[in-house]
Amino acid sequence: MTSTINRYFILIKHPEYRDLAHPGRICYIAEHMYSSVTKRSSPAKLAVFFNDSRARQECELETSCIEPLSAEDAGLLQAVSGDAERLKWFQEGDALREARGLSVGTAVTVDEGGERLQGIVRYIGRMTDTSYSCPLPGTFFGIELQNEDKGKGNSDGKSNHKTLFSCKKNCGIFAPFSRVRAVVPSFLSPSNAEHSQTTDELAPGDRVTYFVNNQCRHGMVLHMQEENGKHIVQISSDTDENGKRGGQVTVPLHLVVKGEVPREPEGMDVDTTPVEKDSGDLSLNSVVEVTLSKGTSYGIIRWIGNLPDIKDTMVGLELDEEDGVSDGVFKKERYFDCPPKKALFVKLRSCRPDSRFQSASAGCSERTLQQDDAETDEEHSVEKLWTVPPISTEQVSKILIGRMKGIQGHYNSCYMDAALFSLFSCSSVLDAMLFKSTEPQDAPIQSTLLHNIVNPLRNKGFVEGRHIMKLRQQLQKHGYSKSFTTDEKDPEEFLTVIMHHILALDPLLKLSAGGKVQESYCYQIFLDQNHSLVLPTVQQLLEHSFHTAGLKLAEVPSCLILQMPRFGKKFKMFDKIIPSLELDITNLLSEGPQQCMLCGNLAQVDCTDCFKDPIFGQTGFKIFCATCSSQVHAHPQRRYHQPAALDIPKGYLDCSMHHALIRDKLELFAVLCIETSHYVSFIKYGPDNHDWIFFDSMADREGERDGFNIPEVHACPEVGMYLEMSPAELANQVPRDMEGVAKRLFCDAYMYLYQSTSMCLYR
Repeated sequence: MTSTINRYFILIKHPEYRDLAHPGRICYIAEHMYSSVTKRSSPAKLAVFFNDSRARQECELETSCIEPLSAEDAGLLQAVSGDAERLKWFQEGDALREARGLSVGTAVTVDEGGERLQGIVRYIGRMTDTSYSCPLPGTFFGIELQNEDKGKGNSDGKSNHKTLFSCKKNCGIFAPFSRVRAVVPSFLSPSNAEHSQTTDELAPGDRVTYFVNNQCRHGMVLHMQEENGKHIVQISSDTDENGKRGGQVTVPLHLVVKGEVPREPEGMDVDTTPVEKDSGDLSLNSVVEVTLSKGTSYGIIRWIGNLPDIKDTMVGLELDEEDGVSDGVFKKERYFDCPPKKALFVKLRSCRPDSRFQSASAGCSERTLQQDDAETDEEHSVEKLWTVPPISTEQVSKILIGRMKGIQGHYNSCYMDAALFSLFSCSSVLDAMLFKSTEPQDAPIQSTLLHNIVNPLRNKGFVEGRHIMKLRQQLQKHGYSKSFTTDEKDPEEFLTVIMHHILALDPLLKLSAGGKVQESYCYQIFLDQNHSLVLPTVQQLLEHSFHTAGLKLAEVPSCLILQMPRFGKKFKMFDKIIPSLELDITNLLSEGPQQCMLCGNLAQVDCTDCFKDPIFGQTGFKIFCATCSSQVHAHPQRRYHQPAALDIPKGYLDCSMHHALIRDKLELFAVLCIETSHYVSFIKYGPDNHDWIFFDSMADREGERDGFNIPEVHACPEVGMYLEMSPAELANQVPRDMEGVAKRLFCDAYMYLYQSTSMCLYR
């Protein structure tokens, strides 16, 4: 009897007259018996067998006491010891959904003796043979421990004298899903239907790559229609054939690929300023502006709502000029009336208030008034969603430099101070979280973040510690941690609570592994113990980590938050890490065109075996066109390599890529560092290598118990001097002798923050 011919259930409450049937037990009925019973009616009772019975004994249970399970979930739950514990994990749900997304090769942590150990999944399956009385043994995860956690296990990969995977003695652990967590958490199950329903659909406002005359270009979808039985996409193009600002083009659907990042800043910022229908300043008849290829276009919102097959909130604009595509009709349905070629349907979040009606002085006065109102009558006033632009390169020295600048620390708040300062002082890449609609119970937290922290920081260069404490109290009141107001946390814990649990921000990171997509808000660098890196750059660390875990980026992230390979506050894998000011992620993407590393033509294969070959250098995935791959692997030392075909979107194979590929790059804008147990941050605020500032929320203190912390921001141009050194020169630098605070950046880095400049609200 196997799981494929049984129907599984979990007991969720005590049935009548069955004292030995405890909630949490797994039971089953043969599939043919279940079909026979349910074909006639919806039964009030089912005759089932318990999956863990020592002797196969039939038991009749009320259907109201049981919940159906897939065979996969039943196997995962069966591995959990104890009925009560099993029921708890079933009802909690999130960990079970995440477990479905785990696969062999996934980097994970496993709870062993109260300690979180680092490892990689090497086996998923049963540890015992199927028996007649227990047809579905529990599904366990076999994990090979990594790095300093090697030797802390209890297995060499064997179970009942049978080898399930191979590892050194005491370097393996078998554990149920309840003790295993992905290093990159998957907050949405890869199998979730909602996640995949709209991935390949185009909608007005989407960024796309398209092909004209065998050249790839980028733009924004304006309109879609059908002509002579063919699907046509009207696109606002970034550039024309001469590389200058483009106009509008019409392209067959099969030559359009969704999801590419625009290569020029004047392209549409798809993910900026999310403003929902019932919140913020934008509503019917609001005057707005929207960025098209020709520049900024102005208009009036004439309609707000949802269009067929598009989940985003859309608006119908009546434009001032004839930059539109219709007279208010979308897919043969009229939504409003206006003159021909003046109607344009775009996502609401792509619109901004018309800047022509907002002078700098008026905007400043309005912001000051709103902040004063929030301070005096916050609980009863209706606050507008308004944000001050980030502090520009030219304004940093005037607004931000000095003592009592930045965010004032308050009772172990440095993790929060450094994270918020890094995200919002000079970058707008995550300003979406300040605007998006929230649940009523979460709105006060968003209001505090916007009006009491981000706006004062950008407007005055200073945030009082009481506002940070207020935010911590609100988070604690929500029940996420009983110690938010007293204890130090990790920045990633705080950011996950804010972005995921409170503001429900879409996950920043989508990773592809084995055909499945994992989603998260940050990524922990995780390296093979056999790596050859000594003085690595962040680029090298990310590439080696992806290589070790078998990962690719499913799409270009707007913001990439990277945790360095260190564990806890003391252990760090490298004495120094060289900041990569730009992160080239072109070859880390799972889809899209890539160039052969040797000749520059369209790459067709990726060789993981060549990745660590010293002849190719330490940086970059080793990808080749078919010709170069044949030549490279003709060498006797590489004949046994196994190159894998790249996933090339339809339309690229006919495209000559030589000198045409635009590299996808992210820009470094902040680094969080930790020395002992105190977090500080560095901000890259300008284009020059020397444009760095250093922030410490507790740089000094006035008074003792009843005193207060003094935050400080100061310029640290010395960082640029070390960035311009060769690796050999930098390796010879004695940390304690490095000038200024540079040592803390190169030696104590904890988290790097990168942004896609095309997705920032203010550029």
